[in-house]
Amino acid sequence: MANTKSAIKAARKAARNAVRNKTVKTRLKTLAKAVAAAAKANDAEAARAAAIAFSSALDKAVKSHVIHRNTASHHKAQVAKHIFGAKQ
Repeated sequence: MANTKSAIKAARKAARNAVRNKTVKTRLKTLAKAVAAAAKANDAEAARAAAIAFSSALDKAVKSHVIHRNTASHHKAQVAKHIFGAKQ
């Protein structure tokens, strides 16, 4: 248990952030699965829309410090390689 007033506040804040982080990360996983499903179904338009939504969600997660910017960049590059590179 936290001993100081600031530690008690930090513990409350950590609990709040953990809930927020979990919802954001769960949404990212869901969107990633949607991108993979659309790509597997060879539905180019749905895959493109899902990739754009996933990329946007990654950017928002970085903005709120849920994930690291390099992690988001890695995921966006992988999606772009498979979705947008497949047309060529």
